[in-house]
Amino acid sequence: MHDPTHEEPVPGPRPWRERFAEEARAERPDLALLCLLIGAEADPGFGQDDIDAAEIELDRLAGALPYGLSGPHAWAGAVAELLGGREGFHGLPADYQRLESSLLHEVLRRRRGLPILLSVLWTEVARRAGGQVYGVGLPGHFVVGFGEPDALVLADPFAGGRPLSPEDTERLVTEATGSAPTPSMFRPSDTLAVVARVLNNIRAWAAPRPERSEVALWALDLLLLLPSHPARLRYERAELLVRRGDFLTGAAELDAYAEIVDAVEPTTASSIRGRARAARAMLN
Repeated sequence: MHDPTHEEPVPGPRPWRERFAEEARAERPDLALLCLLIGAEADPGFGQDDIDAAEIELDRLAGALPYGLSGPHAWAGAVAELLGGREGFHGLPADYQRLESSLLHEVLRRRRGLPILLSVLWTEVARRAGGQVYGVGLPGHFVVGFGEPDALVLADPFAGGRPLSPEDTERLVTEATGSAPTPSMFRPSDTLAVVARVLNNIRAWAAPRPERSEVALWALDLLLLLPSHPARLRYERAELLVRRGDFLTGAAELDAYAEIVDAVEPTTASSIRGRARAARAMLN
């Protein structure tokens, strides 16, 4: 018999992170779920019911696409008409100043977001409806491509799904890099690469805001749960802990990172151990 006085524990940081790590290591990681689990990390009030509601909304949007679409141009036009037109999803420069712009559940609620989150929305909705669609991580601006990887029809969800001509694409890349685009820039983005880019955007948002250093910390924690990540992230996490006043933990992690690099860069390792000693000295 159910005891009404007994409440099931609400998932906290550990369960959410365990689910994130498990999904990131799945054979075919679920991009929408990983982005929603980032939202659960960001918002303590966000729970399983909210994840379910976001998934249902993605399904609803997919169901609103016309049946029988054929060809990448038809798919790009239909998704833009639905999401950028009727549903009003788009981005504005001011969205770069808001953490919500990097959280999928908030993008679904606000109809606004960064290019990469709007691209996640575009791809997840179109895939659910049977479309052949990919995220394309152009330098400085994330877009979506419909069709075969070697003949993509590109669209810009940040601009409401505006189609991108070859000239538009070249201008975007040239403005970001100073060079013409290369074929490798148009490869479909791997799911975990997209998730890493989302988390790095969150870190970039938090970096100039010392009062939001906890955001940078959990973004680093999630990046470290991905199967592949730069070892230097461990050093950055240790330094952040020290800046936040957690001197002992930060010093211990600096020492651990020094052990990793000692075999290849002993001078660097020695310098890092000096930082660890300095961190411990701040307790005196």
